[in-house]
Amino acid sequence: MLSINTGSSKNARPVLLLRSSLFILMTALWSATTLQGQEAAPLKREFRGVWVATVLNLDYPKSPTTWPTAQKEGWRNLLDKLKATGFNAVVAQVRPAADAFYPSTHAPWSAYLTGKQGLPPKPAYDVLEFMIEEAHKRGMDFHAWLNPYRVSMDLDTTKLSAGHVFYQHRDWIVPYGNRYYLNPGLPPVREHLSGVIAELASQYDIDGIHFDDYFYPYPVAGAPFPDSLTFAQYGATQFDTITDWRRDNVNRLIGMVDSTLEQHAPYAEFGVSPFGVWRNQSEDPKGSATQASIGAYDALYADALHWAEEGWIDYLVPQLYWHIGFEIADHAELQRWWSRHKGKAKLYIGHAAYKVGRDKMEQWLLPDELPRQLQMGRSNPDIDGGIFFRAASTLYGGLGVRDSLQAAFSTPALLPAHTYNGLRIPAPPRMKRAKARRQGTLLKWKFGKGDRKHRPHYYVVYRFEGKQAGSTDQPEAIVHFTEFGAGRRQYKFTDTTTKPGRFYTYLIVGLNRAHREGAPGQAATVQF
Repeated sequence: MLSINTGSSKNARPVLLLRSSLFILMTALWSATTLQGQEAAPLKREFRGVWVATVLNLDYPKSPTTWPTAQKEGWRNLLDKLKATGFNAVVAQVRPAADAFYPSTHAPWSAYLTGKQGLPPKPAYDVLEFMIEEAHKRGMDFHAWLNPYRVSMDLDTTKLSAGHVFYQHRDWIVPYGNRYYLNPGLPPVREHLSGVIAELASQYDIDGIHFDDYFYPYPVAGAPFPDSLTFAQYGATQFDTITDWRRDNVNRLIGMVDSTLEQHAPYAEFGVSPFGVWRNQSEDPKGSATQASIGAYDALYADALHWAEEGWIDYLVPQLYWHIGFEIADHAELQRWWSRHKGKAKLYIGHAAYKVGRDKMEQWLLPDELPRQLQMGRSNPDIDGGIFFRAASTLYGGLGVRDSLQAAFSTPALLPAHTYNGLRIPAPPRMKRAKARRQGTLLKWKFGKGDRKHRPHYYVVYRFEGKQAGSTDQPEAIVHFTEFGAGRRQYKFTDTTTKPGRFYTYLIVGLNRAHREGAPGQAATVQF
């Protein structure tokens, strides 16, 4: 993820802090009022994702170790906190720099996991399989986040293992800035990355593949990317300019990932989180009313609009890491712009949780900036949620950012339905028992007729006060999700939030892997 320094004078921060303190009570009250309004009209479906960065041990693990117990405990604790905050999806970085958080035929074990590249956990186990299982146990989607072209975080090759692509295919690698990269223009590189995606999609129960903004690297002043010879060999006869050829290279990668997922895991979604400005309007009439110094199309050769229009990606998450009203790149303007240019993809907003209370710009020193951005997205029917950068910032950031998110996410939400519709819709589940107990209302049910071989991915329990069932379109009625993918013969749930002397009516609905609901089972009314 790119952190952009918007700049300010050395003397500005004390003034900003003083002005911030004058508005703290007013904005806190505004924020609370806004969030109460959100609770009154909750969304039934919303992608509430969080990026979990493993590079440099930013989020997980806190420190590298080969000890599985410590790795597992750290992941469980992190998921518990994210779930309690209200997130329903994790976007976890499993391949930060041509390394892996899983046993791979294409990459060595990551040093960010075990402390030394190529060193596996001891005793051995499949880390990624465990990470996915734990997310699914908590009813959370797991999207595998990869940085496809990045080979290293610096130029020190002594830290790379013999099995690393740097040593296996040195002719694929180019230095740029202070890092090494795979050369996107080489056909063998695309074949290699196709194998990486196929391995993940065929061997792991992922809900999605995710790329962030790093395609061709961000430009270094005065240093052209060293691929002119590759262009002469592979692109000069087909393309007038090297820039068009570079965009075609990235387009081919995106199309390849789409087709590979379609082959190995068609229910899994492919999402990309591009730099927040595609092009300025001054450069392209279709561009946004911004004055950014760079744009994804021209600097990173990432044409996200083309991918969305072609249907190669299932969701877009533009990184709108600027505040509302920022003159150079206004968050509000960019939300509106992306909502008009999302093509066939769903649109989620990339939020800069890491800036709250920490950035030098005054607006990020006020507690209402992130809630305002959330409310703005929720008021736009073309926006289906957001992803927050990053896990530690949402849990431990300043100005009560976690409290704000908990308030915003106080009502559970289903994940948006996947675009894939090749899965059967679950049959109405069969209620086996609904009875008041001392601890609460006990519900037991089993899969519906016809679901024996293809059981629902999970169930949702709806509760309505009184003797009549309401509509499952009422998200405030959701009281429970079961874990994902358990496939049990029978389920049970105890509703501990009931009050004595009242009647409650319950409906249970099964959902498939694409988060599509079936018809509810027979209603059950209980007096507690």
